[in-house]
Formats: sequence, structure tokens, C-alpha cells
Amino acid sequence: MTTKRTAKCACGGLSATTEGDPEFVVLCSCTQCQRRTGGPFGVGAYFRREAVILSGATRTFVRTVEGTDRTVSNHFCPECGGTVYWTLDLRPAHIGIATGQFADPDFPAPTRAVWTQHKHGWVTLPSDIPAFAQAVPTPSGGTSR
Repeated sequence: MTTKRTAKCACGGLSATTEGDPEFVVLCSCTQCQRRTGGPFGVGAYFRREAVILSGATRTFVRTVEGTDRTVSNHFCPECGGTVYWTLDLRPAHIGIATGQFADPDFPAPTRAVWTQHKHGWVTLPSDIPAFAQAVPTPSGGTSR
């Protein structure tokens, strides 16, 4: 049986229902994720678009990725302001979903850490995942979240 999970904002007005496990989960310490979450890092689960059903009204904030001309579009609830998901130019086939919005203590752990150059000194990363000072290098020479 395929796992179904629902991520939603604080007021419940915006949700993302997923089918199956994420393709990867990323712990990101970039300054923009720090600002988006109000914490020292963000954790996002990436699902193929066809595995996600989105529901509810959104507002969108588009920003550039540090050091590039690529963009990330954050989709948040216009009522409570909670960012539930985002899309990236670099990964058009995926939707990133904030893992905290699932409110599931058994959610899969991060598979890598990125933008560790901005990591708070008191944060200890899991020793069993790869960590990258910026984004993950891709075979084409670019970088990926």
C-alpha cells in the first residue's frame, strides 16, 4: 500500500497531499530558508509533481537562489502565512514541501544537507548524510538543492 500524507498550513487552508515517499529530503541552511522558517534551517521533501495534489488558495513569493539567476517560488497561505510548498527552476518535475507542515514525527529524515556555509555554529548535522557548503553539484556542472 502506498503511503499518503497531507502537509498543511497552520489554519488548514492550504494543503499538499502526497502519495509515496519523497525522492529526497534536504536540510537547507541557506539564509533564505532561515528567514522562511524563522529557524536555523529548513527541511524540504521533494516529490514528483504527479505524486502531489495541491488544495487551497496561495500567495507566491519568488526569489533568486544565492549566486545564480535561478528562482524558487514559495507558495504560502494568504490567511496564516505558512509556506507549504515551493517550486524551483532547476527541478521543474518536483515540488518541495516543508516537512514540518506534515506534522509527522516518523517522516523520513534528510538525505543531505546544503548551504552549510550558513549553518549556525551550535547546529550539529547528522553524520550519516553528505553535507555541502553550497548546493549539491550536478553532473552538468551546475548545482541543485
